[in-house]
Amino acid sequence: MTEKLGKRYPKELKESIIKRMMPPNNEAISQISEEVGITEATLYKWRKEARAAGNATAGDGQGSEQWSSEDKFLIVMETYAMNQADLAEYGRKKGLYREQIEAWRDSCLNANGRETNQTKQLNQELKEEKKRAKTLEKDLRKKEKALAEATALLLLRKKAQAIWGDQEDE
Repeated sequence: MTEKLGKRYPKELKESIIKRMMPPNNEAISQISEEVGITEATLYKWRKEARAAGNATAGDGQGSEQWSSEDKFLIVMETYAMNQADLAEYGRKKGLYREQIEAWRDSCLNANGRETNQTKQLNQELKEEKKRAKTLEKDLRKKEKALAEATALLLLRKKAQAIWGDQEDE
Protein backbone atom coordinates (compact mmCIF):
# COMPACT_ATOMS: atom_id res chain seq x y z
CA MET A 1 0.00 0.00 0.00
CA THR A 2 2.93 2.35 0.70
CA GLU A 3 4.11 1.91 -2.87
CA LYS A 4 0.71 2.96 -4.20
CA LEU A 5 0.85 6.19 -2.20
CA GLY A 6 4.37 6.89 -3.42
CA LYS A 7 3.33 6.45 -7.05
CA ARG A 8 0.05 8.27 -6.69
CA TYR A 9 1.65 11.70 -6.53
CA PRO A 10 4.32 12.94 -8.94
CA LYS A 11 7.82 13.08 -7.44
CA GLU A 12 8.12 16.78 -8.32
CA LEU A 13 4.92 17.59 -6.40
CA LYS A 14 6.13 15.64 -3.37
CA GLU A 15 9.51 17.40 -3.43
CA SER A 16 7.93 20.84 -3.78
CA ILE A 17 5.60 20.18 -0.84
CA ILE A 18 8.46 18.88 1.33
CA LYS A 19 10.40 22.01 0.41
CA ARG A 20 7.47 24.10 1.67
CA MET A 21 7.67 22.26 5.02
CA MET A 22 11.39 22.98 5.32
CA PRO A 23 13.08 26.20 6.40
CA PRO A 24 12.70 29.05 5.69
CA ASN A 25 9.04 28.46 4.72
CA ASN A 26 8.06 26.14 7.60
CA GLU A 27 4.49 26.06 6.36
CA ALA A 28 1.95 24.26 8.52
CA ILE A 29 0.90 20.83 7.31
CA SER A 30 -2.77 21.64 7.84
CA GLN A 31 -2.42 24.70 5.60
CA ILE A 32 -0.62 22.75 2.85
CA SER A 33 -3.18 19.93 3.11
CA GLU A 34 -6.09 22.33 2.59
CA GLU A 35 -4.36 24.05 -0.28
CA VAL A 36 -3.25 21.01 -2.30
CA GLY A 37 -5.92 18.49 -1.26
CA ILE A 38 -3.53 15.85 0.11
CA THR A 39 -4.39 14.32 3.47
CA GLU A 40 -2.47 15.45 6.51
CA ALA A 41 -1.51 11.85 7.26
CA THR A 42 0.24 11.61 3.90
CA LEU A 43 2.03 14.90 4.45
CA TYR A 44 3.17 13.82 7.93
CA LYS A 45 4.48 10.58 6.38
CA TRP A 46 6.39 12.55 3.74
CA ARG A 47 7.87 14.80 6.42
CA LYS A 48 8.92 11.76 8.47
CA GLU A 49 10.59 10.23 5.41
CA ALA A 50 12.40 13.51 4.69
CA ARG A 51 13.67 13.60 8.28
CA ALA A 52 14.84 10.01 8.00
CA ALA A 53 16.74 11.04 4.87
CA GLY A 54 18.52 13.73 6.93
CA ASN A 55 16.51 16.83 6.01
CA ALA A 56 15.43 19.32 8.66
CA THR A 57 11.67 19.70 8.24
CA ALA A 58 10.25 21.69 11.11
CA GLY A 59 6.84 22.30 9.53
CA ASP A 60 3.67 23.40 11.30
CA GLY A 61 4.58 27.08 10.96
CA GLN A 62 7.08 26.94 13.82
CA GLY A 63 9.81 29.51 14.23
CA SER A 64 13.33 28.13 14.47
CA GLU A 65 13.36 28.37 18.27
CA GLN A 66 10.37 26.02 18.55
CA TRP A 67 11.92 23.33 16.35
CA SER A 68 12.48 19.89 17.73
CA SER A 69 15.96 18.96 18.87
CA GLU A 70 16.03 16.44 16.00
CA ASP A 71 15.59 19.21 13.41
CA LYS A 72 18.19 21.40 15.08
CA PHE A 73 20.60 18.47 15.15
CA LEU A 74 20.04 17.85 11.43
CA ILE A 75 20.88 21.50 10.71
CA VAL A 76 24.06 21.16 12.80
CA MET A 77 24.98 18.02 10.87
CA GLU A 78 24.41 19.74 7.51
CA THR A 79 26.50 22.75 8.47
CA TYR A 80 29.23 21.24 10.63
CA ALA A 81 32.01 21.30 8.03
CA MET A 82 31.03 24.67 6.54
CA ASN A 83 33.23 27.75 6.83
CA GLN A 84 31.77 31.07 8.01
CA ALA A 85 30.90 32.28 4.48
CA ASP A 86 29.14 29.03 3.55
CA LEU A 87 27.37 29.02 6.91
CA ALA A 88 26.11 32.58 6.36
CA GLU A 89 24.90 31.63 2.86
CA TYR A 90 23.16 28.52 4.21
CA GLY A 91 21.54 30.59 6.95
CA ARG A 92 20.15 33.09 4.45
CA LYS A 93 18.66 30.28 2.34
CA LYS A 94 17.06 28.59 5.35
CA GLY A 95 16.01 31.75 7.17
CA LEU A 96 18.36 31.14 10.08
CA TYR A 97 20.99 33.24 11.81
CA ARG A 98 24.57 32.00 11.95
CA GLU A 99 24.52 32.57 15.72
CA GLN A 100 21.51 30.25 16.10
CA ILE A 101 23.26 27.47 14.24
CA GLU A 102 26.44 27.98 16.28
CA ALA A 103 24.46 27.91 19.53
CA TRP A 104 22.77 24.66 18.44
CA ARG A 105 26.19 23.25 17.53
CA ASP A 106 27.54 24.13 20.99
CA SER A 107 24.53 22.50 22.62
CA CYS A 108 25.07 19.34 20.61
CA LEU A 109 28.79 19.23 21.38
CA ASN A 110 28.25 19.80 25.11
CA ALA A 111 25.21 17.55 25.49
CA ASN A 112 27.10 14.49 26.70
CA GLY A 113 29.24 16.45 29.18
CA ARG A 114 26.18 17.82 30.94
CA GLU A 115 24.62 14.39 30.93
CA THR A 116 27.57 12.89 32.80
CA ASN A 117 27.38 15.57 35.50
CA GLN A 118 23.63 15.19 35.75
CA THR A 119 23.97 11.42 36.01
CA LYS A 120 26.48 11.73 38.85
CA GLN A 121 24.25 14.19 40.66
CA LEU A 122 21.16 12.03 40.18
CA ASN A 123 23.01 8.94 41.38
CA GLN A 124 24.13 10.79 44.52
CA GLU A 125 20.58 12.01 45.15
CA LEU A 126 19.25 8.49 44.60
CA LYS A 127 21.77 7.09 47.08
CA GLU A 128 20.71 9.69 49.68
CA GLU A 129 17.01 8.97 49.10
CA LYS A 130 17.59 5.23 49.48
CA LYS A 131 19.43 5.86 52.76
CA ARG A 132 16.60 8.12 53.94
CA ALA A 133 13.99 5.52 52.96
CA LYS A 134 15.90 2.82 54.84
CA THR A 135 16.03 5.01 57.96
CA LEU A 136 12.31 5.76 57.71
CA GLU A 137 11.48 2.07 57.28
CA LYS A 138 13.58 1.23 60.35
CA ASP A 139 11.78 3.90 62.40
CA LEU A 140 8.43 2.65 61.14
CA ARG A 141 9.24 -0.93 62.20
CA LYS A 142 10.20 0.31 65.70
CA LYS A 143 6.95 2.25 65.99
CA GLU A 144 4.90 -0.69 64.74
CA LYS A 145 6.54 -2.94 67.37
CA ALA A 146 5.86 -0.36 70.09
CA LEU A 147 2.25 -0.04 68.97
CA ALA A 148 1.80 -3.82 68.92
CA GLU A 149 3.30 -4.03 72.42
CA ALA A 150 1.00 -1.28 73.71
CA THR A 151 -2.01 -3.00 72.15
CA ALA A 152 -1.05 -6.32 73.73
CA LEU A 153 -0.68 -4.66 77.17
CA LEU A 154 -4.11 -3.03 76.85
CA LEU A 155 -5.68 -6.35 75.91
CA LEU A 156 -4.03 -8.08 78.88
CA ARG A 157 -5.21 -5.32 81.21
CA LYS A 158 -8.80 -5.68 79.97
CA LYS A 159 -8.67 -9.47 80.36
CA ALA A 160 -7.23 -9.15 83.86
CA GLN A 161 -10.00 -6.73 84.81
CA ALA A 162 -12.61 -9.09 83.37
CA ILE A 163 -11.18 -12.02 85.32
CA TRP A 164 -10.46 -10.39 88.70
CA GLY A 165 -12.69 -7.42 88.56
CA ASP A 166 -11.72 -3.86 89.13
CA GLN A 167 -8.96 -3.94 91.79
CA GLU A 168 -8.89 -0.15 92.10
CA ASP A 169 -12.35 0.03 93.70
CA GLU A 170 -11.32 -1.95 96.82
